Amino acid sequence: MNTRLLALITALAFSQPGFANCNSMLNYETRKLHSTETINLCDAYQGKVIVVVNTASQCGYTPQFKTLETLHQKYKDQGLVVLGFPSDDFYQEHSDETKTANVCYINYGVTFQMLGTSSVRGANANPIFKSLAEQTGRAPRWNFSKYVIGKDGKAIAAFPSSEPPMGGQLENTVVEALRM
Repeated sequence: MNTRLLALITALAFSQPGFANCNSMLNYETRKLHSTETINLCDAYQGKVIVVVNTASQCGYTPQFKTLETLHQKYKDQGLVVLGFPSDDFYQEHSDETKTANVCYINYGVTFQMLGTSSVRGANANPIFKSLAEQTGRAPRWNFSKYVIGKDGKAIAAFPSSEPPMGGQLENTVVEALRM
């Protein structure tokens, strides 16, 4: 293969989503909830404002699925993405993803992206939550901890479980990030 052709192929490959232009935090492929299908977060969400939340389907904060869905519906056309990461780190998630999916999709009508169950704190945390903890200085202390990631793929803010998805500082941060 000649050198110019190889250089062209390399340049084209690294100009595609998920390669050189992707923020390292989003350069992560994971499985969707209750599915064998995977999703590359760079390919799917690069350049979007993202709310990341660790969820549990048997928690006192589980009703926040409804207001997270409201947030998603209100701002999705402006570039907001909500990503739910079920986790049993606080011992309040079903061990069967079918039950988790039923809580999300049937009980609360979630249409935002839910991902496969994973750890969100400590040494076994998935790469997204490791990066979020490093960037914000705040690992999840409980279920439904929320993080806002800007269009540049960097963490903007972290919010505790008690922060409501709508009508408070989280929503204000999302609105501001969408304007940037």
